[in-house]
Amino acid sequence: MPWVRLSESPRLDVAIDMGNPFLNLTVDGFLKIGAVAATRSAAEDTYHIIQKGNISSRDFEKTLKKMCKEGVYWGTIAGVYVGMEYGVERIRGTRDWKNAMIGGAVTGALVSAASNNKKDKIAIDAITGAAIATAAEFINYLT
Repeated sequence: MPWVRLSESPRLDVAIDMGNPFLNLTVDGFLKIGAVAATRSAAEDTYHIIQKGNISSRDFEKTLKKMCKEGVYWGTIAGVYVGMEYGVERIRGTRDWKNAMIGGAVTGALVSAASNNKKDKIAIDAITGAAIATAAEFINYLT
């Protein structure tokens, strides 16, 4: 699948070899999305601190804790999704949008079940996960 760069900014690729393609993809997804989530959290808290007009060590500590929490949470979800999609691809023996749909559905259901939701909410979250993953895959095909 071709890669399209939106800008000519420097690119940083980090390769971590866990000795297994499944683990490599899962860790890669965890690190990349976790970093995005931590950065988003830092930007959000920076905005609030600027609005407030001053910063304290308590604000800094709160921001750091939030960055870690958000990074781990979203990184874990990304790692589960990437691992599920790869597993489905290996089982089905083909690489297409259906892998993303199944991976998204399973990830949505797992995250919802881990949050102690009821059956109806788990089903809705599975459908949402499948829809988001499939839409992202279709967008990837367009670019």
